[in-house]
Amino acid sequence: MFPGRILITGASTGLGLAIARELQGVGARLVLTARPSSMKRFEALGIVDCEQTWLRPLDVTDVPQREALMAEIDATEEGLYALINNAGLSYRAVVEDVAEADRLHQMNVNFRSPMALAVLALPGMRRRGRGRIISVSSVGGMMAMPTMAVYSASKFALEGASEAMWYEVKPWNIHVTLVQPGFIQSDGFEKVRITEKGQASMANPESPYNAHYTHMADFIAQVMQRVPATPESVARKVCQVLASNNPPLRKAATLDAWLFAWIRRLLPRRMYHWLLFRMLPNIRAWGPKT
Repeated sequence: MFPGRILITGASTGLGLAIARELQGVGARLVLTARPSSMKRFEALGIVDCEQTWLRPLDVTDVPQREALMAEIDATEEGLYALINNAGLSYRAVVEDVAEADRLHQMNVNFRSPMALAVLALPGMRRRGRGRIISVSSVGGMMAMPTMAVYSASKFALEGASEAMWYEVKPWNIHVTLVQPGFIQSDGFEKVRITEKGQASMANPESPYNAHYTHMADFIAQVMQRVPATPESVARKVCQVLASNNPPLRKAATLDAWLFAWIRRLLPRRMYHWLLFRMLPNIRAWGPKT
């Protein structure tokens, strides 16, 4: 049994819900959060607030909400054992089509908020001499894809800060892990936010980036329908990390994540980028119109 509460952000749907289900199955004491507008999903799923499983509204970007929740958990006798930073979102756009407000919102949700929660969690973990901080990253945190620039930027930032934190808190028996899923069989791509400028580029066949959006959207949608990985299979990898006595800094959670990690290691960087460019869908249609 885990020696304290486990906090999961974004737990009312998708991977967060799958992680919660796995941990409920082994009797873990949980704190499940969702945005206030999404809390009704728990009731529909048959998950109720009780001593074993706390349900708490949390917009991860809301500073008072973050502080109040972490204080409530820290005040309990068992305290917080593990923080699972799962909540996130994805903006889809080429670099030119990202407005500053989009860029800041993406970074706030995927990078600044997980780090802020970690900062709130660490004093109690250091005091107790144990703890886990697991952040759901992405293959997009080790390699970037066209039309996903600002998303990758947020995950690259999360990876860099988490790697530094791995060194910093290890002396207190606090383990930091980045779980890296690749493509997962889900409807997640349909929930990606397309920026206003991105929508205009998609709707305009004369846009210089129209082919980028069209071919990448079709490619990713097809891949996500065919891959074997599911939220449940990735959740099991997260739980393996949580149960491990010596978890790694990075954990590939899907086969494609593992393959891309090895391709990066084995190929010279110039060949690696050349290969990935050639693999882009219908790449000959991108660029200047002839």
